[in-house]
Amino acid sequence: MSACYIVGIAGGTGSGKTTVAEAVMRRVGADRVLLLQHDAYYFDHPELPLEARAKINFDHPDSLESALLVTHLKTLSSGVAVDIPIYDFSTHRRLERTRRVEPKPVILIEGILALAEPRLRETMDMKVYVDTDADLRFIRRLERDIRERGRDRESVIRQYLKTVKPMHDQFVEPSKRYADIIVPEGGHNLVGVNLLVAKLRAILADGRVL
Repeated sequence: MSACYIVGIAGGTGSGKTTVAEAVMRRVGADRVLLLQHDAYYFDHPELPLEARAKINFDHPDSLESALLVTHLKTLSSGVAVDIPIYDFSTHRRLERTRRVEPKPVILIEGILALAEPRLRETMDMKVYVDTDADLRFIRRLERDIRERGRDRESVIRQYLKTVKPMHDQFVEPSKRYADIIVPEGGHNLVGVNLLVAKLRAILADGRVL
């Protein structure tokens, strides 16, 4: 018996990873599922001005402090709460305050590079890849970054062509080979979501996690 069951949910930008993760958390129960966003762990660069921070390649694995996330996962698995970073995408900075999270039987790790980082992958009991058409992913990315992250249309398109797509081809798409389950079309794939929910409910019912 282990303290928690860790599930990685990866896929390209705008693929529907968050929708899948939130649907699983809602249906399995927020009291039993903890959702951690990998992109909360972007390195902080207070030494750089805003213009320079905006040019960072946020789609490369080296932009994320995955080692800290691994440490937090191990701590949570031992039954101890952790304080996770809060990242501000409009300023490309971590906030001074953190968010305390308590251990739960199931932990979901969601992010484009969740399966691309070997050390992070080793912590996972199940690996999921959400696979969605590139055109649809780009449209979703454009709408989200303008609506939620204070970006303008030109900057989103420029970033997508310069780093998002090349890094997807180099790191995100290849990480699909590590997935135990591939969910096409993200949260719109009710069969895929139902399978994940049923699997996690079975694990919890069997008492395989505390």
